[in-house]
Amino acid sequence: MFSSNFSQKAIQEFQNRYQKKPRVFRSPGRINLIGEHIDYNNGWVMPAGIDKEVTFCISKNETDTFRIFSLNQQEEVSFTLSTYNSIPSGWAKYVIGVIDELIKVGKKIPAFDATIDGNVPFGSGLSSSAALECATAFAINEYFELNLSRKEIALISQAAENNFVGVNCGIMDQFASVFSKENQVIRLDCDTLEYEYFPCELGEYTLILANTLVKHSLGDSEYNTRRRECETALEVLSDAKGVEKSFRNLTIEDLNTYSSLINETQAKRLSFVLGEINRVQLASKALKNKDFHELGKLLYESHEGLQHLYEVSCEELDFMVNFSKGFEGLLGSRMMGGGFGGCTINLIERKSSQSFQKELTGAYFKQFGIEPEFYQVNIGEGSSEVIL
Repeated sequence: MFSSNFSQKAIQEFQNRYQKKPRVFRSPGRINLIGEHIDYNNGWVMPAGIDKEVTFCISKNETDTFRIFSLNQQEEVSFTLSTYNSIPSGWAKYVIGVIDELIKVGKKIPAFDATIDGNVPFGSGLSSSAALECATAFAINEYFELNLSRKEIALISQAAENNFVGVNCGIMDQFASVFSKENQVIRLDCDTLEYEYFPCELGEYTLILANTLVKHSLGDSEYNTRRRECETALEVLSDAKGVEKSFRNLTIEDLNTYSSLINETQAKRLSFVLGEINRVQLASKALKNKDFHELGKLLYESHEGLQHLYEVSCEELDFMVNFSKGFEGLLGSRMMGGGFGGCTINLIERKSSQSFQKELTGAYFKQFGIEPEFYQVNIGEGSSEVIL
């Protein structure tokens, strides 16, 4: 698997810097086939881990000082349990946030040395932050034998991003990073955390991600705004209908009936969420039946909702999706991730993949003056130890 080669750079840096051999762990970034912005709305999503990941090398150091080196940032951060709250914003907060959450649940974390390397593109919607959090949590759990379950590791990683980093994300990214299986997507109920694996063996088709190279940071975007809009409108409609506050208790008909109780923006947000939850169920059936044309149609419908109802797309993403509609052999496309930049996910014939990348590159450069990046992704295993 990809990780065994990728880890070598992090291992070598660790041995050179700290003069000892580490144990090595990794956790992947993720795609979300469909079900965007649904995790924090407690609906169903359909993510999977991919062969782009974060590697975490670790060894205890018998002092009270943690030393963490990032190969991507070429920076070492040192702290103790009494000083870590003073670390400035940046990549280290994702690591420290995990340590903070582990301490909150009563775990003793001895000081350790670590090197971190990753090839999940930042700001692309592939959840580099979740990969880092989960690699950290999984490594600490295994190394120090904390006996946490995979579910607990995912929840601690999410809490680190919510509480220490300050991004009010849902559980999907961390759950996918920890629980992913090769060639399978996860249909996850973000309310109950019940999940089911669906085969995603695409045969003559493949998944290509096209990166707009428009960078976004969730903390600076309207991610938290969308969450507030949904929560407020959901509460109003649930009270009006007299049901428990959950999207699974509402229908499009309910939205039409009670639309006068919320503003137009809130109605658009809820319309998207209800439609997207339904699309996840339809996508599950399409995968079971290997009906990839139906799956592609659902991807396009998802993007329409993200663009016009949830309003988290941008000019570059819309250009890519519109370009794909005229390309032979491409079944479906949509923006993926938090929005306002990042990637589109494209379901396309393998034989058409190279020509699609070439033609989109030319058209995108002509329109925006930059060349997009492309990633052909394979669905791989969740968090694990790399056996040397």
